Amino acid sequence: MTDMELIPWAKPDLWGNEGKYIAEALESTWISGGPFVEKFEKDFSEYSHVRFSLATSNGTTAIHLAYLGLGLGPGDEIIVPGFAFMAAANMALNIGAQPVFADVDPDTWCVTAESIEKCITKHTKAIVPIHTYGNVCDMDSILSLGKKYGIPVIEDTAEAFTSRYKGKLAGTMGLVGTYSFQATKVITTGEGGMVTTDDEALRDRMVMHRSHGMLRKTFYWHELPGQNFRLTNLQAAMGVAQMEKLDTIISERKRVCSKYIELLSGLDFLHLQVFPTEVDALPWAVAMRLDPAAFPQGRDTVLQQMREKNIETRPGFYAASLMKHIYPDASNIPVSEEVSKQVISLPTFPTLKDDQIEYISSTLIGLKK
Repeated sequence: MTDMELIPWAKPDLWGNEGKYIAEALESTWISGGPFVEKFEKDFSEYSHVRFSLATSNGTTAIHLAYLGLGLGPGDEIIVPGFAFMAAANMALNIGAQPVFADVDPDTWCVTAESIEKCITKHTKAIVPIHTYGNVCDMDSILSLGKKYGIPVIEDTAEAFTSRYKGKLAGTMGLVGTYSFQATKVITTGEGGMVTTDDEALRDRMVMHRSHGMLRKTFYWHELPGQNFRLTNLQAAMGVAQMEKLDTIISERKRVCSKYIELLSGLDFLHLQVFPTEVDALPWAVAMRLDPAAFPQGRDTVLQQMREKNIETRPGFYAASLMKHIYPDASNIPVSEEVSKQVISLPTFPTLKDDQIEYISSTLIGLKK
């Protein structure tokens, strides 16, 4: 199968009505804001059982908007995982706050309440658990910790839309949930994001920050120096179409994950990400740690060897402490460092075929020394 076309690590799947709804938006001339934005927010709130959903230009601006809505800024500390995509840490720096990195669990790769508590100081103003690769952090213990210290919890759910923890949707348990609809995510609008909350006062502040600090009561009157984090009507039209096919997307992603587990679990040289029993995960990416003894060529060489077989894979996220040029104070996160050097993530998207999964899995196993 080496002459086969490249199997991409991810690709956006379109399910039928995306083009139709985008055309409707174009014909209506509502191409900036418009009815599809309102419907997308409504559909998202109804699915997630939250009071308020605010569409944003991307998942990173969703986090930024949550920070601004909570009034975070210079002198504040925001606790984030040491192993994760670094949008939450970067947005902390962008508002003048300080990201503080807590270590992750070696099996789930999610931040723990124990590691978070070690990082809390009088300057801590937010805790951001990141539900990495579609897993869900132990939210009961993290929420209890937030309550104990009076610190709000912001769930970064960019990679875990529709995953559940004890029956509750990821992103709906903290004060705020943030989501991404970038091209590789569970549903996509190309770029795009969402912020959810049940707190009406917080929603109102985020509405102003999202749109230039204006309340729309009087044109061009600014209540505060806001941003432009709005999603377009064209992108929202795509989101509405994707939401209509959410059951199919979930079912097919779970099929892909189950097939990988069938083929790769139980091997002592591959350590799949562990999903706790209380988590019903919808993986954004199927990932595992490579045993260094079984793969002495190293993870990065394995990535190259997979590419030579027309399989696109990706490494794990770099631990914050390995990027001293951005995070000079990041330290004491040994698990994050170890995991980041060993994790490989395999192609994961709903239309990936079983025979492709078999080829990917057998190729990876065949690289063991």
